Amino acid sequence: MKVLSVLALVLHSTCSLLAEKKPNIILIMADDVSWECFSCYGGEDYKTPNIDALAAKGIRFNHCYSTPICTTSRVKLMTGKYNFRNYTHFGYLNPEEKTFAQLLKSAGYKTAIAGKWQLNGLSHNAPGNQDATRPLKAGFDEYCLWQLTQPKSKGERFWSPVLEQNGKILTKKDTHHQYGPDIMAEFVCDFIKRNKDDPFFVYYPAVLVHDPFVPTPDTIGDRPRTHDANKQPKDKAARKANFVAMVQYLDKMVGKIVKQVDDLGQLENTIILFTADNGTHVSLTSRWDGQNIKGGKGSTTDMGTHVPFVASWKGRSPEGLVSNDLIDFTDFYPTLAQVAGIELGKDDPIDGVSFLPQLQGKKGTPRDWVFCHYQPYWGRFKGAQFARTQTHKLYHDGRFYKVPGDLKEETNLAPTRSGQPAHRTLAKVLKSAPPATLKGGNKAKERPVYPESEPLGNLGTPE
Repeated sequence: MKVLSVLALVLHSTCSLLAEKKPNIILIMADDVSWECFSCYGGEDYKTPNIDALAAKGIRFNHCYSTPICTTSRVKLMTGKYNFRNYTHFGYLNPEEKTFAQLLKSAGYKTAIAGKWQLNGLSHNAPGNQDATRPLKAGFDEYCLWQLTQPKSKGERFWSPVLEQNGKILTKKDTHHQYGPDIMAEFVCDFIKRNKDDPFFVYYPAVLVHDPFVPTPDTIGDRPRTHDANKQPKDKAARKANFVAMVQYLDKMVGKIVKQVDDLGQLENTIILFTADNGTHVSLTSRWDGQNIKGGKGSTTDMGTHVPFVASWKGRSPEGLVSNDLIDFTDFYPTLAQVAGIELGKDDPIDGVSFLPQLQGKKGTPRDWVFCHYQPYWGRFKGAQFARTQTHKLYHDGRFYKVPGDLKEETNLAPTRSGQPAHRTLAKVLKSAPPATLKGGNKAKERPVYPESEPLGNLGTPE
């Protein structure tokens, strides 16, 4: 009887430990592709069955908002802060900033990143831009990255790519005939397999589907798979065909990762999040909901800032739910903290709201608005500051639109609608924000930040 009692105690303890295992987290972020390019959102030119399956088994959010270009979105996502607090240069994440990887690593998570880095400050020759340990310092135990210390001029991301993996530079010779997204997805799958017994966090900022628009392994056929295959065709129709194939290959990589988790029996303990960093390239037009949608990368319109967001947690998230709750990129940080059971401290951001309750089928604390401070300091792109609800959008300069009915923002309602409730709410948000210092391109000398600024307005209505 004593032996049975001991065995029962051991089994109870083991079950308790297993039950207490923190959920795994996989965050996949596509590059330069918006909602109109996914069939679960009504995209007519693309077939994305794996992402569609995640939506069918989980939640499809209709109102997730990024910023218009990659670095501003990535810094916002990784640090949980509005760009006025910490964004100063394109292609740069200040190494003093705390990231969600550091947060999760402190809670016992094994962490990895694979895909596009582009955060060392190569374009403005920032101090330490050749530091290959920057991802480790940012909280990732392992990495497989493009544009860490090697600029784009050294090699592209697709065919025979130049990558850096856990301290080793993979040259064009090392990756000869290989496809970058395959290498990265395999790295993710291997990391998951090796860390299946521990809680793990995978951040996969995919290199797909950014230009150059070139064939994938499914469409290249017998053509040489050398680094020269990264040159995109001049013909517009051929570029669009390649882009369609790239979107569908991205979907294939998502399916590969999900299958790896499923094969290990970890789906019920893994939260899978899929989103994108900004709008589609401006040279591309897609059919969506019976109309043509022109890519809006770099623009603050819906086409530049409205991104897909699908979340699935088998057995824990409602199946097939379509949510109209507002999701801001600052919300991912507090959500991951809540998933890991971490209470945010003084060195953590204050701008986001956790959407974990929504992932669990609860009401949660949905936002009343989202806010975007956009000063790219890059190329032709112009800065702007705005706040919006699901239906209305107010800019710092007074422009006021009703979206998504006016996707191109052609009808300014400010002269006649400035007194309505949505306008009053959004005006209060913008009034509480730091100054919209939006002048200056990539040569701007003054780049003010406001790290200690107070929280903006009322984020949401508590339960």
